[in-house]
This record gives sequence, structure tokens and C-alpha cells, in this order.
Amino acid sequence: MRIAKCLAFTALVAFALSPSFAQSLSYRVVKEVALDAPDRWDYVSYDAAQDRVFVAHSDRVTVVDNKTGTVVGHVLGTNGGSHGIAFANGKGYTDDGKAGTVLVFDLKTLKVLKTIKAEPDADGIVYDPVSGHILVIDGDSAKITAIDPRTDTVVATVDAGGGLEFGVSGENGKFYVDGAEKGEIVRIDVKTNKADAHWPMKGCIKPHGLAIDRAAMRLFASCANKVMTVVDAANGTLLASLPIGEGTDFAVFDPVRKWAFSANRDGTLSVIAEKDANTFVALPPVKTAYGARTMAIDPKTGRLFLVTGDFEENPSAADMRHRYTLKPGSAKLLMLDPAAP
Repeated sequence: MRIAKCLAFTALVAFALSPSFAQSLSYRVVKEVALDAPDRWDYVSYDAAQDRVFVAHSDRVTVVDNKTGTVVGHVLGTNGGSHGIAFANGKGYTDDGKAGTVLVFDLKTLKVLKTIKAEPDADGIVYDPVSGHILVIDGDSAKITAIDPRTDTVVATVDAGGGLEFGVSGENGKFYVDGAEKGEIVRIDVKTNKADAHWPMKGCIKPHGLAIDRAAMRLFASCANKVMTVVDAANGTLLASLPIGEGTDFAVFDPVRKWAFSANRDGTLSVIAEKDANTFVALPPVKTAYGARTMAIDPKTGRLFLVTGDFEENPSAADMRHRYTLKPGSAKLLMLDPAAP
């Protein structure tokens, strides 16, 4: 574990939107945990029951203790690249995207218990408490694989009608997924395992991240063209479109502060404030680090978990994606805490 220096990645941003909505936004890196090689990472998941952070880390899932900031072990066997992680019945679920499989592992020992066939490009994984199923988003296959964690068997394969990115459970019998190929939200009925709505998001190109405010039933889709689209989860009405940073790959919602976040490759954390169920405001971005494009949140404390590495800049490169070169073995987990309200 390395504690971040005060001058590195500290964001103190003040803003005043109106006398009734004036507040300050402050986040700072409180822990920086070395993950080392491999040099590829993807989604991050937080398990509140164990207070552990699970990082999809190429051919493994790297597990970090949130209290101590130490690596406690790895889930091995995702040789084709791990992506998502979810939890149910004392077990963890991750995927091998290239193989199109899901690995079931014991949350205490981190040993793989079973391998389940999904679809090619198995990617994000979400637990839905209403159906009790693990839902695997098979991105390029345009499918969702539903797994019953009681038996660890596939109970349904849902055709979503186009390439997918991430999804969230509404905990209302519906599962919402970014339809990246068509720029839409696809709604899945978890009882029938059928897509029952396709909601176009005008002005959103290739949605990547998706977060939800379940109290207000609002969806926040972060889009590749640097906007966050807010959608009514009841009927698909487009409520707002706000600016975010470049290279978004994930979004989360803080239910305490009523803020939606987009993690961006350009080294910013975009923040959208939900003033009320129909009013949304883009706040000044928080500086993080280049490459920190995925994240998770502890919804009780508001702590954010982001993964990146150490990059060297090549100013002559034609675009941002190829402008930076990753230093081998430098992958790390950043833990960012909000200031006390």
C-alpha cells in the first residue's frame, strides 16, 4: 500500500448554483494500492459484506481489503480476460470474455468452484435481487445470460437486439442495459427474461456506463460523445443531457449525496448533481489520474474506487487513446473519500 501525497490527485472544488444549493465538492485519494502486473484492468466491484474490493485484472481478479488497503489474494483462471464481478450466496462470479464463460468462486478462499458457459464477449455481471439471478452481459453477442446462483446453472438467455455495455438492476423486476450499438436503454423483465422496452437516447453515442437512483427511478448513462443522458426508468423519457469528460467507461450513483459520477480516461471524474427528480446540474469535475475509467462505490460512505496505472505522455500522438504509454507493472487502485458534509 502507498498513501498518496497531498499534492497528488487532491481535488477541492467549490461552486454556488443558487443560495439554496450552494455547497462544496471535495474528494481526495486516501489510499493508493499497488496491483502490479498484469497491465490490463476492467471493472471494479465492492462487496460490502466483506468490505473488499474486487478488480478485474486481466487473467485474474485481484482482491483488496478496504480497511487495510492490502492485496489479500487473487481469483485465477480468466486467461481470456476478466471483466465484471458480482456476488450472491457467499460466492463470487467473474467472466472470461474471450472464452465466453463465467467462473464461480468462493468469496473466502477465492478458489474457483465451477465454470459456466455463457456467450462470447461475456462482460459486465450484475446480481438482481428480485429474480435472485446473476445476469451476465454478453456485449458483442447482444445477449444476457441469466444464472441461478442456487444451482449455478443457466436458466435463460435473453436476446437484447444489439451490442451491449453495462447494466443495472432496478430492484423492481426490471433490468436496464446500455444498448451501445443502437444508443438506447434496453429494459429486461427479469420474470419473463424478455426485453420489454427499447428506449432511444437521442444525442447519446455508444453508452458505456450506467447508474441508477432507485429512489427517484432515474438512469444515468455515460456516453462516448462526452455527455451523460438522464432517463426516467419508468417510461424511458429523456430528462437531461449534460457534459462529461472524454473516455467514459463507467458510472455510479451516490444515494446519500445524490450525485452521479462518470469515470473518464482523460483523468477526470465528472459529477452530475440531482437537485430533484427532474433537475440535474453538471458540477466542476474532480481530477483523478489518466486512465482511471472504471470505478465502484461504497454507497454508505461514498468512498470511490478507481483503477489506473502510471503513464508516460507522448505529445506527438494523434489522439488521446494513443498519447499515453503505460509503465509495465504499475496498475493501482485509488481510494477516494468525500469530505464530511
